[in-house]
Amino acid sequence: MAGNCLPPVNITGSGRPVLEPNEIECFFLSAVDLLCEDEPSTSFPHLKSGLLILTTHRLLWLPDSAASGGGAAGAVPLAAISHIYSVKKSLRSVFSSPRVRFQVSLSPEGRVTAVGSRSVVVTVVVRGKGDCDSFLAKFWENWRARAWEEAGSGSSNAAAAAETATTSSSGGIYSSDGTVRMVGVSGILRKEQEMWESTDRSLQEAFQDLNALMSKAKEMVMLAEKMRLKLLSGSSSQANATNDEEMGSKEEMQDWLLSVGIISPVTKESAGALYHQQLSRQLADFVKIPLEKAGGIINLIDIYCLFNRARGTELISPDDLLQACSLWEKFDVPVVLRKFDSGVMVIQTKSHSDEEVFNKVKMLVMKPDALRAGISASDAARTLGVAPAMAKEHLLSAESKGLLCRDVSPDGFRFYINLFPEIDRVDMHFLGASRLQKSSLDNMLK
Repeated sequence: MAGNCLPPVNITGSGRPVLEPNEIECFFLSAVDLLCEDEPSTSFPHLKSGLLILTTHRLLWLPDSAASGGGAAGAVPLAAISHIYSVKKSLRSVFSSPRVRFQVSLSPEGRVTAVGSRSVVVTVVVRGKGDCDSFLAKFWENWRARAWEEAGSGSSNAAAAAETATTSSSGGIYSSDGTVRMVGVSGILRKEQEMWESTDRSLQEAFQDLNALMSKAKEMVMLAEKMRLKLLSGSSSQANATNDEEMGSKEEMQDWLLSVGIISPVTKESAGALYHQQLSRQLADFVKIPLEKAGGIINLIDIYCLFNRARGTELISPDDLLQACSLWEKFDVPVVLRKFDSGVMVIQTKSHSDEEVFNKVKMLVMKPDALRAGISASDAARTLGVAPAMAKEHLLSAESKGLLCRDVSPDGFRFYINLFPEIDRVDMHFLGASRLQKSSLDNMLK
């Protein structure tokens, strides 16, 4: 088990790892073995044929069964790595699986830790088709960047830069610091050099401000995510204790926080051949909250807009979204892609029941006003709590089941209860009387 030596990794319902604050995924490798060749008797596990994810903070190893809730996922913190060995090219390496070796610190209890009493050499064996050279380069880059140490760092060099940038523009042969001012050609060259130095300082300060803005943006995303989860968790327990105005402001805040963004979006550059697979898992995690708000079913176009808005500049195409949704059949995720007879595609939870929707529609059309004038898609939308376009699809599905019949007029579609659901198609002249027919006729005659 990976938990005997490696820190555990929390897995979402779709098989995606739960990342730490400010942690970003950088590279994916499939069919990877993680083993310790130096000490076979050590507590370091021998992990075979899993998914290796390189982030800015850790090396994550996920077994193939992680998507179904089985297996044990582990992590190697980059802070625990003391050395990364370079790959030696040889004739033997051409015919064998690529390997990456690095040194990890272990505690006296045999657990991977940043400060340990001894160290072992861990080998990554890439048995898939991943680009090992690109992985090693990114591995070196992330390890040297030490992003896990940047939490409390801050820069305050603006005052010093402003002080050094102050120059005197007054005349005379002496400058403000007492030195002799250069004149003639030498003075022109000196002045041009000072101008270039001032421009260079200005550019450095501008990029420092940009880096500070980016770091603050990450903090704001984290804060907004915590606020959104807190609001969603407290919305059900405090529903009875709030008035309509407070509920409206809370829903508005939830809508705003929902579009804050995904901290580590899956990209083709980082995932490579696993792009659509990882995109499918990330999308399955993302749609949970919009589905809860939409009543368990939402239009695919709406998800496309919400998902792209959350990804920021890392936009995906409609084909990528459709292919990611089609992969849900292979994974044990709680959502599915559904296509209505009209061609409209939606995303719904597996617990969503059409029978429950049909019962609500049936109760709506049995009301006296609906028996006389029928119902429209807008009426059904208010009852079901969905968009009118989605309510129309539910009404058409109920019609195909024989529960409703429709009337097409210049005003649009009007749906009525089907008074003759028990007509025998073999004998069209036979009509079995039912309790539904009698009650419906009595209500219409009142």
